Amino acid sequence: MNIKIKVLAACLAAGLFSAPAYAINDWAGTSASQFLKIDAGSPRAQSLGNAYVSIADGPEALFWNPAGAASATSRELQFSYLDYLQGYKARTLGYLQPIGKTIIGVTLNYMDMSGFDYRDTEGRPQYSGSHPVQNFVGSLSLARGFFNQKLQIGGTAKYINEKLDSNRYTNVGFDVGAKLRLVNWLGLGGAIVNIGDKDDMPRGLRLGADLNTRYFTISGEYMDYRDDDARYGVGLEVHIPEDLLSVARFDLRVGYYTRDNTGISTSKGLQSLGLDETSKVSFGFGIYSSELFGYGASIDYAVTPFGALGTSQQIAVGIQF
Repeated sequence: MNIKIKVLAACLAAGLFSAPAYAINDWAGTSASQFLKIDAGSPRAQSLGNAYVSIADGPEALFWNPAGAASATSRELQFSYLDYLQGYKARTLGYLQPIGKTIIGVTLNYMDMSGFDYRDTEGRPQYSGSHPVQNFVGSLSLARGFFNQKLQIGGTAKYINEKLDSNRYTNVGFDVGAKLRLVNWLGLGGAIVNIGDKDDMPRGLRLGADLNTRYFTISGEYMDYRDDDARYGVGLEVHIPEDLLSVARFDLRVGYYTRDNTGISTSKGLQSLGLDETSKVSFGFGIYSSELFGYGASIDYAVTPFGALGTSQQIAVGIQF
């Protein structure tokens, strides 16, 4: 890559995915395709502090742990929109198709950033074009459950197209994952993501567990990317069952993730809530109805304050048919 592209890639890695300069570790930004770390396609995972690998299900699982797709019993389609940081946005589409006991999943993920501030070595502004950053990931997944769904396994092959300025890079990566439900209230999960050339994508390991009851779920996850410090996430999801509301199931979610601090927000609303200095806490909710005009339907929303960098919000709508 030329100097301009290297600077752009380094700024994206530092500005979107890392701590302030004094806290960046020696490996930060040493892999390409840093956008693969963003929780696009999964508001539930975002709101639970990224503690999702053991409870992943539905089309969202295709972005986190493909084994979770094995629980699908009908066709499912989900669209999500992520308004991330510094003008970075993602639009994702996930689809599940059962074929016998095997589930086929397909995802499309398009991300871009506009208005990036280019500077030359003297600090003079440079023209960047309308969309200097454009990324696309398309994937195909297979998942299957065994022993009455006690064990679920899955795998994903994905095509990656990354644009930085006028340069494009393509690659192929793989994810593999498994979920084990030891008893109804205890589950384990794990996934290895972004398998491929270690210099071309951020390979990562996710391990997690959850305690699940009718009225709440507690989940935890350990995440270790090769170009970052190990991170931990915990989440709490409170369920109000559909039969109690007679309309839909309602979930309230909160999570904590050990990402680095990102400064102080100037938002008056966040200041009033005492969240102007945190990037570690996330919130969200989910609504699911099994009988909306004869179909299953869902809405999920998540928000994460990122201090001085802004606020990340994501919404998803899904249908089962």
